[in-house]
Amino acid sequence: MGIGVLPVLFLLFLLISTLAEYRPSDQIILESSSDSDSLPDSTLYTALIWNIGYAGLGANMDFFYDGGKGVRDTHAHVENNFQAISSFLGSNDSIEFILLQEVDISSKRSYRINQVSAFDTLLNKHGGYVGINYQVGFVPVPVYSPLGKVKSGIVTYSDCKPVDVRRYAYPGSFSWPSRTFNLKRCFLVSRYNLSGGKDFVLINTHNSAYDDGSLRAAEIKALASFVEQEFKKGNYVLIGGDWNQCPSGFEPNFTQPFDTIDLIHLPVDFLSGWKQAYPNDGPTNRRIRTSYDRSETLTTVIDYYIASPNINIVSVRRLDLDFTHSDHQPVLLTFSFN
Repeated sequence: MGIGVLPVLFLLFLLISTLAEYRPSDQIILESSSDSDSLPDSTLYTALIWNIGYAGLGANMDFFYDGGKGVRDTHAHVENNFQAISSFLGSNDSIEFILLQEVDISSKRSYRINQVSAFDTLLNKHGGYVGINYQVGFVPVPVYSPLGKVKSGIVTYSDCKPVDVRRYAYPGSFSWPSRTFNLKRCFLVSRYNLSGGKDFVLINTHNSAYDDGSLRAAEIKALASFVEQEFKKGNYVLIGGDWNQCPSGFEPNFTQPFDTIDLIHLPVDFLSGWKQAYPNDGPTNRRIRTSYDRSETLTTVIDYYIASPNINIVSVRRLDLDFTHSDHQPVLLTFSFN
């Protein structure tokens, strides 16, 4: 093959990839039910958020996007991580609302394990809904070991039937051709009827990373506009997930090294009067530039909740798994409606 053919093949690859690019609608209805459950509005509820890192970012891993060299963990490690994550979720299936991020459906990086299907079976008391945010036929980086096929998303499970579930696209994207191989960020809105006549609006979010902050700024502006409209209607709104930025005004109250590289906080005026609920006794996320070392690895808090003023925050705590099977820690919230 002549060397002049390589640029032609590369351009052909870009063309095919661009034509096949995942382009979801701004709004996708995943559920619309006429026989939804009615939630008592005088009950205590629990919610769990956890970015499981597709079971491929355990304590032994470093990752090329974060400055490391690793791309994919071994099949055995991924299987072991996934079994441990599944066991944890199975032992906590009494939690009413479970919001997960980076759950793979069919990806080379997780050896094509259908994690959503496995969780659906495991959490059979819950109904689950998926917002696809990463669907690429072939991710060509890094060149020495391409990431390959990825299909993944955010998933919300609940033990009560919602009246409506929708995927909303976040605005903005990377420039071409990067956007062709990148995530299409979204937030997943599950709406539940309350016995008092109002709605409980539960939002699962996974915001952008590895950008200059402009994508995250556009995303939270869109999110704020959406939830403020819901609150004006008298509804109760709870947002949880991986924000990829610290809470506004956050200062760590733990001894593990705090990550200040490209540090971004939510703006201090973001959803003024709303309640930020996050643990401050330990980190929820670690840098994956190297494998995990508790005394040296940089850590931060980017997994948390924000609640409308009419929701009471009873408690919030980090469930410390020491990043053994994911680069994030689960965060448990107990709340009630005011």
